[in-house]
Amino acid sequence: MNLNTPLKAGLLALASTTLLLAQEVKLNIPTTQPAAPAAAPVAAPAPAPVEKFSNEVLAETFGWFMMARLGVAELQFSPSEIDAFSRGVASAAAGKEPPHDLAAVGGQMDEFVAARQDAAMERAKQRNYAAAATFFASLKGRPGIQTTPSGLCYEIVQPGEGPNATLSDSVKINYTGMLLNGQVFDSSEQHGAPLTIGVSEAIPGWAEGMQKINKGGKIKLYIPAELAYGDESPGGIPPASALIFDIEVLDIIPAPPAVAK
Repeated sequence: MNLNTPLKAGLLALASTTLLLAQEVKLNIPTTQPAAPAAAPVAAPAPAPVEKFSNEVLAETFGWFMMARLGVAELQFSPSEIDAFSRGVASAAAGKEPPHDLAAVGGQMDEFVAARQDAAMERAKQRNYAAAATFFASLKGRPGIQTTPSGLCYEIVQPGEGPNATLSDSVKINYTGMLLNGQVFDSSEQHGAPLTIGVSEAIPGWAEGMQKINKGGKIKLYIPAELAYGDESPGGIPPASALIFDIEVLDIIPAPPAVAK
């Protein structure tokens, strides 16, 4: 498992304080009326003190960060297993030799971890299927939402012009792909340019949805997991995830005519 932990160093901003001086203004008023008092200087608020954390606090937080990124909690270790796991981490952090013979223990360790990972994956799938069922039930009867026999839901946000894309066409699009919780997992903005892709080259729900819109149009697709990646987990997408796509069709490129034989 690869771990990418780009910890960002904190930057301490130094604020300079500016003294505002009030300037006396002489007014042409009767001498019997007292002159207006000069405005008092306004001092800038003092910067908040920066808390200095101990190395122990920083190391503990780093350890938590690494284990959280690895998803260790999903393995659901028992208290005694957590103690043993912590001892192993401590030994490795101290540069000590493995606590047990890896050649002897390695095979069973792999089986142990794989079983826990499989169980965690199954729990995640069941959670996501349940969340999707609730979500798609909430779409029923919502104005503008259409549902196809396959289970795809879509909404024409902005009609385009001309014929819809076909399965043999390619499309040039701006898009944003999201999970049901709104987390963006991919977008043309992230890549810095629109995407050109064959309609038939994508997941089934996306391919079906792209045939519902034409050039210049905008469409929102609600794709159940069965029409997306199913129980697979590509590119950080959790297993059994329903997906939402916001798509703007910039162009439709017809397939070149077949060459006569």
